[in-house]
Amino acid sequence: MNVLSVPVKPKEMLLSEKNRVPAEEQNCTTPHLFCYPAQSNFSGTKYPLSWIQEIKSGNLCPIKMPGKWFVLLDAASYVSTSPLDLTVHQPDFIPISFYKIFGFPTGLGALLVNNQIAPFLRKSYFGGGTAAGYLAGEEFYSPRPSVADRFEDGTVSFLDIIALKHGFDALERLTGGMENIKHHTFALSHYTYTVLSTLKYANGAPVVHIYSDSDFSSPDVQGPIINFNVLDENGDVIGYSQVDKLASLYNIHVRTGCFCNTGACQQHLRLSNEDVKRNLQAGHVCGDDIDIIDGRPTGSVRISFGYMSTFEDAQTFLKFIIATRLSESDFKFPSQTTTRETITQSVESSIQNDHTANNNAKKFSLKTIISDTGHWNNSSAALKTPETSRTVVSESAIPVYRSGSKPITVTNIYLYPIKSCSAFEVSEWPVGNQGLLYDRSWMVVNQNGVCISQKQEPRLCLVHPLIDLEQNIMVIKAEGMDPISLPLEENTGREIQIGQSKVCAHRVQTYDCGERIAEWFSELLGRRCRLIRQSSDLKRNANQKHDKGQATKVSLSLVNEAQYLLINTASILQLKEQITERLEEPLQTEELIQRFRANIVISGTESFEEEEWAEISIGTLCFQVVGPCNRCQIICIDPQTGQRNKEFLQTLSSTRGRKVIYLYKNVHLILGSEIGH
Repeated sequence: MNVLSVPVKPKEMLLSEKNRVPAEEQNCTTPHLFCYPAQSNFSGTKYPLSWIQEIKSGNLCPIKMPGKWFVLLDAASYVSTSPLDLTVHQPDFIPISFYKIFGFPTGLGALLVNNQIAPFLRKSYFGGGTAAGYLAGEEFYSPRPSVADRFEDGTVSFLDIIALKHGFDALERLTGGMENIKHHTFALSHYTYTVLSTLKYANGAPVVHIYSDSDFSSPDVQGPIINFNVLDENGDVIGYSQVDKLASLYNIHVRTGCFCNTGACQQHLRLSNEDVKRNLQAGHVCGDDIDIIDGRPTGSVRISFGYMSTFEDAQTFLKFIIATRLSESDFKFPSQTTTRETITQSVESSIQNDHTANNNAKKFSLKTIISDTGHWNNSSAALKTPETSRTVVSESAIPVYRSGSKPITVTNIYLYPIKSCSAFEVSEWPVGNQGLLYDRSWMVVNQNGVCISQKQEPRLCLVHPLIDLEQNIMVIKAEGMDPISLPLEENTGREIQIGQSKVCAHRVQTYDCGERIAEWFSELLGRRCRLIRQSSDLKRNANQKHDKGQATKVSLSLVNEAQYLLINTASILQLKEQITERLEEPLQTEELIQRFRANIVISGTESFEEEEWAEISIGTLCFQVVGPCNRCQIICIDPQTGQRNKEFLQTLSSTRGRKVIYLYKNVHLILGSEIGH
């Protein structure tokens, strides 16, 4: 419409009286519109509602321009936690968001229009339901008389709109009204701001930089929003995407970026127009994870409190910041007196108790993931028996269970460091509380973070990972490729990228192993992929039912079903006889064993005798049998060539007479249990 648009900074409004037009021009009726937010969605700053009447009366002039001023008050952020009395404050237009008030329905809002101003509104188009009448063959259109009918194009979300009355009723019933919500949410944000702003590293450097235009002294000037960036000990900003990912590990949802408020983002982060343009040229777009460019942040982190927020929520957030940034030695809670001193003291006691009780629990760092020694830590973290002696699985171990007079022995031990890749055979090996040490700790994923298995890429069986505990590395080999190595200790660099993946519909927390290994696998497989590793700081727990129907809660690595997989050589030999009849070439026993990807291979029993076992012992290790393992098409893949042969699965199905195929047992480790047979 060729209308002039002028940005106005908040501080310029304080000087707006200088823009008052001369008396002879005050009768001008040219309409102008002044738009401003009642509350900044970036920092929570509340701007004076008195501006509405002062601007409409001409006492304040945003710019020196004769005419009649109308006011649009953006109240979407404001009314979510504060009352707005339209009998006192009367803007001409008010956009609001019901989603911000109730959290439901998603995306539903409204534009409140003063009926006296409605005739000024024009539309250059119309949609279904907004016309009183129109012609297709002639330029004729007559709008509906009601302003709401004219502007609600198409079918409104009437099913969602029905929920609004219930939302208002529930809000009033639970809280007693918006005035109570205003003071409740401000108390939470004031407390959080007070604690957060006083957190210091041991060297005195602040833990966070808060972006605020107030000191959180009054709910009349500050809403329940805290915007900040986390800093390291040197004062450098830690990217918001890193903070977001770690917060999700604590089940905390934060908003990150610029929050669709470029003006406030530029003001607080001190980004010039040229900076924003350069960031775009560097590849940064709204909503992405590019949080640091040339050492400067492109956005920030925001937390907000609503009427359902509790003091425990604020406490949880502060515990997250403290746990990820401060060690117990340099952790000091603010000591100055505040209006909520007793609450502060209770939080201090609670957090300190949590630090003591959870000394070996999960710990996270925004720059690094620190290994949990209770999980495993190379060879020294092997599980201990009640006698505290080091425990390993060994081929020389003889189980307690015996079939007649013939001992049952462990003949082979395999681990699979990278899920779906080749086995690594050992003669003895440490165990952790998720199975054999480093067993299925890594996996290959596609660009979307979805696991790639031999089902999609049979060539993965040609990848040979080797674990060297003495040198503390994993070496990965494949024909036609130069060997590549990875350190066994978890990544401690700032570039660590934490994400989520899925294993058999279960979400697992992982981190990326870097570009070098990603390029290696991408070249090998001829497709873009990456290598990720399960984070040891967040265990994957699963409730498993064993054959007796009892549930057992266990900690799993990236395995599908259980910590260990056991196979019986006698069962394999019987299957071999049946498959050989259908094959043109002889089948080696070792090859067939490898197809089933077991951790523990035993001999000395009758074929399929293991299906009747409930518990077994190997040396001093005790195992509970969860049940038979469901087999899939991976057993059809030749581990030496990567070629498929459907006869294996078909034979197994026909000989065992079951739709779901069983051959070896899922077992979980039990410590300190007495074994019965």
